Amino acid sequence: MSTSQIQRKDVKSILNENKMGGLQKLILFFCFAIIALDGLDVVVMGLIAPQIIQEWGISAQELAPVLSAALVGLAIGALVSGPLSDKFGRKPVLILSVLGFGIFTLLTAFSTDITHLLIYRFLTGLGAGAAAPNAATLVSEYAPDHRRSFAVTVAYCGFSLGAAAGGFLAAWLIPEFGWRSMLILGGVLPLILVPFLYWKMPESITYLVKQSYSQDKIKAILKRLFPQSSFLNQEIYLNEVKTEKSGLGLILSSKYRYGTIMLWISYFMALFLIYLCSSWLPTLIKSNQFTISQAAIVTSFFQIGGPVGSITLGWCMDHYRPRLVLFIAMMIGSLATFGLGHFGHDMVLMCVFAWILGFTFNGGAVGLSALATGYYPTSARATGASWMNGIGRFGAILSAFAGAAMISSGMPFSMMFSLLMIPAVLSGFAVLFQGAKAKQSVPQSKAQLSLDQQ
Repeated sequence: MSTSQIQRKDVKSILNENKMGGLQKLILFFCFAIIALDGLDVVVMGLIAPQIIQEWGISAQELAPVLSAALVGLAIGALVSGPLSDKFGRKPVLILSVLGFGIFTLLTAFSTDITHLLIYRFLTGLGAGAAAPNAATLVSEYAPDHRRSFAVTVAYCGFSLGAAAGGFLAAWLIPEFGWRSMLILGGVLPLILVPFLYWKMPESITYLVKQSYSQDKIKAILKRLFPQSSFLNQEIYLNEVKTEKSGLGLILSSKYRYGTIMLWISYFMALFLIYLCSSWLPTLIKSNQFTISQAAIVTSFFQIGGPVGSITLGWCMDHYRPRLVLFIAMMIGSLATFGLGHFGHDMVLMCVFAWILGFTFNGGAVGLSALATGYYPTSARATGASWMNGIGRFGAILSAFAGAAMISSGMPFSMMFSLLMIPAVLSGFAVLFQGAKAKQSVPQSKAQLSLDQQ
């Protein structure tokens, strides 16, 4: 066949022109499951912390380094996973990260002292931190443009659902089988998932095209995606505009620096609040004359609000001013934080306020991820989103020590949650101010889009 008879086709155009098929939905399911297991793993130490403190006779401050060790691992994993997946592919990095946090969560169950807990939780964090960003990246690279935000939002909903499931499981498993049973479950489930990822989940199609893999391999995946289509007479390529700057250099350039810093501040404060609640809320509630099962249930309501908030806020961001949507949500979340502390003796009201807090801030954090991917150009999108994620993790690290300090100080329950209104308000105003210069990039974004389509 002559070269003139071969039609060049952009892989993004192929994805955009077809409806999401079975393989794309399977990829979405796998990534949802990965992020759900990530969510379970992140909250598991907070759920079992009261039992460890009681059984080992240690203080909350002594346990704080264990909680922060996992968060340090999460931050490092998030920062390095992007470059690794760009070099070696999404699939191998994703599988190794799931395998890693599964193995080390399982090993944590057999810890006998604080040192073992600290080491294993750090190593677990490395895998968990690399897993979620790569899973979201893989989803986004298989989704058509008009469904990408929704698909990524659905995948990220897995985190809150996994964390919520952990709370309900803890309420049953810990009284019956002890705190180690939660770690065994959290380690075994990822290990069961790994073989399915290896055999059934394909590599990112855009990564394969970008790295100039064989056309036969690329077309084989496309045929799995769209069995009704033929790609025999097509040459598949990826239409991307190159830039001389690295991704990190671009997001810190004068054009994007202000918006980048505002995103970092907002995400840092949001994760500070989310992780403090995820890690210490069971202990805080138990110290307020509730049982461990009641504390786990309230924490689960906090996590359940996340998926509903993610989808609702994501829809609102598509239809209204996204920064204003997130600002309003976070202001409502700050009021719920106040309510959680000042109605701390009413179980029903605590569940309601915890749900609203999860709706606004777990949902808002996902919204910030969507905002970041829309703010940066294609050439820096992965770097911008992953670095926001990594910087935000340091807010989570700080939350481990802040929670321990508040508990150890004997501070009244209501005062604790009044103080937690501060990061809630700061997160909201940072995302609102992020739009001050973002408007200047709108015409440039449209120009970038026109270049991508040429």
